[in-house]
Amino acid sequence: MSEFANAMEVFKLLDKSNCRKCNEQTCLAFASKVFLGDKRLSQCPVLSREVLDKYQRKQKKKDTRETYREILVGEFKKEIESCDLEYAAQRVGGVFSKGKMMIRVFGKQFSIDSSGNMFSDIHINPWIAGPVLGYILHCKGVPLTGKWVPLRELEGGREKNGLFVQRSEKSFKQIADRYPRLFEDLIFLFNGEKVKNHYESDIAIVLYPLPKLPILICYWKPEEGMESDINLFFDSSADMNATIDIVYGIAAGIVVMFEKISLKHGVAR
Repeated sequence: MSEFANAMEVFKLLDKSNCRKCNEQTCLAFASKVFLGDKRLSQCPVLSREVLDKYQRKQKKKDTRETYREILVGEFKKEIESCDLEYAAQRVGGVFSKGKMMIRVFGKQFSIDSSGNMFSDIHINPWIAGPVLGYILHCKGVPLTGKWVPLRELEGGREKNGLFVQRSEKSFKQIADRYPRLFEDLIFLFNGEKVKNHYESDIAIVLYPLPKLPILICYWKPEEGMESDINLFFDSSADMNATIDIVYGIAAGIVVMFEKISLKHGVAR
C-alpha cells in the first residue's frame, strides 16, 4: 500500500524536468509508478537528500499504520471465531450456507468462514478487509433510512472529518477531475447506481460497499470561474450499522482502489 495519498502528492516532490533518467517518459508517469508501488522514490536520480530523508520518515509512519491494520484484522478474526455467523448474516444483509457467511461487497460475492478468512473471485483490498470484518461484528441491522448525511453528522464523525476530507473527498475529486469516464467505470465495475437530483449535483452515484452501508457520491463539474467539487454522503443509519472507524475505513479504501484503477486504466482528458 502506498504511503502517499495519491500520485500527485509524489509528483509535487519531483522537479518536473522529464529527464527520463528513471527510465520513464515523464515525471508524472514515474509518480504514478511510485504510488502504485512499482517503483521506489529513491529511483529518481535528481531528488535531494532532504526530500528522500522526509520520505523515509514518512515510510516509517506508513509501516506503523500497516502494522496497526494487521493487528486490527487479527483482533477482528479472533472475535469472529466466537461470533454466530448464521445469526450475524441476518443482521448484516448476508446469507449463511455450508458454514460460511456470504455477503455482497460492491455487489461482488464474498464469503467469510468462522475464522474470519475471506474468499472471493476478486482481489481483497487490505484496506477493505478490516472494515468488512468490523461491519460483521458491529452492524446492528438497522434498516436504511434513505436520508443522506455527511460524515461529520454521524456519531464520532466530527473528530474524523478533517482527515476524511483530505484522504477521501479531496483525493476522489482529483481522480474525477482527471478521468472524465470515472463515474461510468464505477457503475460498471462496482455495481453503482446513478441517481438524480441529489443536492443539485451534476453526477450522483450510490455505491454499496456493504449491504447496510451505502455511500452517495455527488460531483459538481467545473464551470467558468468555479472549480469542481465532490462530496461523499452516508445513510443516517451508518453509525448504528458500523463504527465511525469502519465508515471512514471503507471510504478510504474505496479511494485507494479507484486511484489504482484510474492510474492503470483511466484515460485522462
